[in-house]
Amino acid sequence: MKRFTFVVALLLSVLILSGCEYEATRQNTKDTKDITETLLTKQPTPTDIDFSLERFNLIKRAYWVNGQREKARAVICEVERPIGYITLICGSTVLTSYTVDGKVSSLNSYLSPDSEEYTSSYSAWLADVDGSFGENVDGVFWFDVNGNYHEWTGTYLYSDIPLVVDSPTLNVN
Repeated sequence: MKRFTFVVALLLSVLILSGCEYEATRQNTKDTKDITETLLTKQPTPTDIDFSLERFNLIKRAYWVNGQREKARAVICEVERPIGYITLICGSTVLTSYTVDGKVSSLNSYLSPDSEEYTSSYSAWLADVDGSFGENVDGVFWFDVNGNYHEWTGTYLYSDIPLVVDSPTLNVN
């Protein structure tokens, strides 16, 4: 009987303690939602952006990677493109750097949604502008100041100032 009482007491303790954890988790979730609402109200999404460099890159890339480079070069940018600098890194080695005309974009950014409806039970997949389905490899792309297209799937540093490496080090194990 003592053993049974001990097991029951142990189970009740576990239930009470896990209930406290559950309540704390639920309260934390509520607090997070509340602060998010406050921040969204104080710092709303801008509604006055009238040109997207991301979409500009995506349109230009769609032409470029489908062999229509003249159309890619003819895409008009309505804003002054910033100049940035990307340094490509492999392990502890700096491979090269490029001056970026505009911005670096994700290879997994698209001009249109990937589905008409997205729920856990149904998804009507849509093709991308080139008629393909699926995801791209994780990585980035950009156009340099000479109009050349680049993709990179490794580690990189992007900045509005150039990175100068006087003596790069190659570590070989």
